[in-house]
Amino acid sequence: MNPNKRSKHIVTFTAWISVQLVFSGAFVVAWFLLSGDQQREVIADISQKPYALDIALKSEHAATVEPLYNDAEVVSDEELAAVLKKILPRFSRDHLRPNLVEHAMRTWGSEIEFSNPDIISGPQMKEFLTDMARFVDSWGENAIPLMTAKDDGIHVRYAEGSSSSVHHDHTLAAITEAGLALDDSVFTTAREMHVRNIVTEALRDFRLDERETEWSTMSFTLWLAQQKTTTWHNGEGRRITFDMLAARLMRNHKYDGVCLGTHRVYSLMLLVRLDDVNDGQLITPATRTQIMAYLTSVRDLITGSQRPDGAWPANWTDGAEWEAKADLSEKISRRVIATGHHLEWLSIAPIELHPPREQILKAADWLVANVEKTPQDEIDSNYTFYSHVGKALANWRHTSPAAFWPQWRIGHPDCEVFETPLAKPDGEQVPGAEPAH
Repeated sequence: MNPNKRSKHIVTFTAWISVQLVFSGAFVVAWFLLSGDQQREVIADISQKPYALDIALKSEHAATVEPLYNDAEVVSDEELAAVLKKILPRFSRDHLRPNLVEHAMRTWGSEIEFSNPDIISGPQMKEFLTDMARFVDSWGENAIPLMTAKDDGIHVRYAEGSSSSVHHDHTLAAITEAGLALDDSVFTTAREMHVRNIVTEALRDFRLDERETEWSTMSFTLWLAQQKTTTWHNGEGRRITFDMLAARLMRNHKYDGVCLGTHRVYSLMLLVRLDDVNDGQLITPATRTQIMAYLTSVRDLITGSQRPDGAWPANWTDGAEWEAKADLSEKISRRVIATGHHLEWLSIAPIELHPPREQILKAADWLVANVEKTPQDEIDSNYTFYSHVGKALANWRHTSPAAFWPQWRIGHPDCEVFETPLAKPDGEQVPGAEPAH
């Protein structure tokens, strides 16, 4: 072999080794210069596997946030009972929409029992959402289950039509507010799992750039607040904090949020309340200041935008200019959304975040009158909106529908009797035909 060629091969190989060593050394140096969070993201991206959840769920039940008032001037027992009767969960079991059951269960809880068999009791609602055999009974053998088992988590379908949940983590929020425990069984088509598998999958699956983060924020706060966990990493290895969640909720225009922007207000108020009972350890003082400024601005906007009849319009974010900018063709149901949801978050808000008291009284009076005069089939068709009305008014009496109704029923045994029977899906009345909420 020509000595010159041999020398060139040796030089080329030596140069290749040198370049590889330089690159390897640079990679090692760069790796150690990355923060722990950045290293997690790189590992998750390269492996194409979700990053393992780095926190443990310690509390068997989620935290609760109690209403702050018991004000019979806002709503009397008789008025509350009349409203609650209109929102009894009287649904057909055929093609039962998860969205309906989620709203009904967060309102009525998972344990209440009704005497009328047309009304779905709490255990039946819980079973429908957490046992896919019951879900298939309703939707048919070819239906895609609401919940699917993953390696150690449970994925909940959403935004895929009427057989799915409407919003991301809305199912989780509903079962959380309804009081389900971490070790409660969830029966997927593959195997028995537990509520904790839904929670951990949601924590891993969460992304800050999602369109809707209202129910994720509420659920995470309720589960993690009492164990004072404020930081975790999602499946991409990205760090998530409650400060980040709050900033995400406040980032866009108030009107852009779900249900006319009212759900993000409720989630922020809930975060502040739970920060209070946990000695200010959930969010930084700077974030708390920002949230309170945001909620104060909401207070000022609803103070300026209340209609003369007591309702808040869909464009409440226009404040005192609401009338000039109002949609003249606005449906009454949108005022129900705005008014019911605002009264709901105000029931857990301190007085300094309230509009003048007479406005709260007018709003409640308008809701009670609206429910009274609205036909039952129309309320059924807009059940999700009206469920918030019942929940809000019960809060103002420092109770819940599940606590109030059995006591009321003792003295009013006919309160679950209806003049018309439950309509079937092929009839004129189709409960739950309202727009997505």
